[in-house]
Amino acid sequence: MPATHNLSSEVGPMFQRILLSLDAGDAGDVATSFTVALARRCNAAVHVVHVHEYALGGRGLTSESPAHAAGIVADALRELHAAGVDASGITYRTTSFDVAAAISDLAEQCRADVIVLGSRRRRFASFLRRSTRERISRLTPLPIVTAPAPLRVDVHDPTLRAAPLLLDQPVRS
Repeated sequence: MPATHNLSSEVGPMFQRILLSLDAGDAGDVATSFTVALARRCNAAVHVVHVHEYALGGRGLTSESPAHAAGIVADALRELHAAGVDASGITYRTTSFDVAAAISDLAEQCRADVIVLGSRRRRFASFLRRSTRERISRLTPLPIVTAPAPLRVDVHDPTLRAAPLLLDQPVRS
């Protein structure tokens, strides 16, 4: 019978420093939960960044307020700290054209071993433009892990309206 080896115990944790790049909304929440699990598994430190973009034609205004951007990072830090993960975070402002470069540069500055991004479900015609993930992958040699996209549930689906009735049925053993 061949011997089995646990490579992770021989080599050490796969990632020691994770850069978590957050968007606002459900994708960021899922990415944070995913990163908590990954960081705990690897005993890694996490650096959280939320890049908020200057509004096109906004004369220096960003698409969201600095307080809102800071709140996104603060929420993620609370979740990470509550799970016992060593974490720090920042917000960063740039143009929409430089988001990928900013994330790549920040990963290098914090000496990250991996970049974790949130994911959104593809929309119609999104294949016409490159995603931020694709642009980052061209700028950094680091692995990029995309957290799963949040599930979308169609509340008008008739099978979902019947689901509570199915859940209330007695269990037979």
